[in-house]
Amino acid sequence: VQLQASGGGLVQAGGSLSLSCVASSGTIRRPNSVSWYRQSPGKERELIASIGSRGTITYDDSVKGRFAISRDNSKGTVYLQMNSLKSEDTAVYYCVHVDLSTGYNYWGQGTLVTVSS
Repeated sequence: VQLQASGGGLVQAGGSLSLSCVASSGTIRRPNSVSWYRQSPGKERELIASIGSRGTITYDDSVKGRFAISRDNSKGTVYLQMNSLKSEDTAVYYCVHVDLSTGYNYWGQGTLVTVSS
């Protein structure tokens, strides 16, 4: 699965950004789930949101109520709407496509989000 994440950038605290993760047509594995991870400097990579093939959604407590994950299967795209951003949200954000048939994880290249205080 070839993944392209985009939408990162510089935003002030309290602002919003929307990330997209597009899976190349013809490479998508089904059934699948898609997750967003992030990694801040000096910290472990952490799972922040996931959406299953049937739309089941989970969030880490750190983003619950501020971030929203969604998917458009017709476009092979998963979105992460990020609102009320905080400086601690600064990180490289990665999307991960999980092939539920094999358990294999496919990682995108990451997109940098910087939140200035």
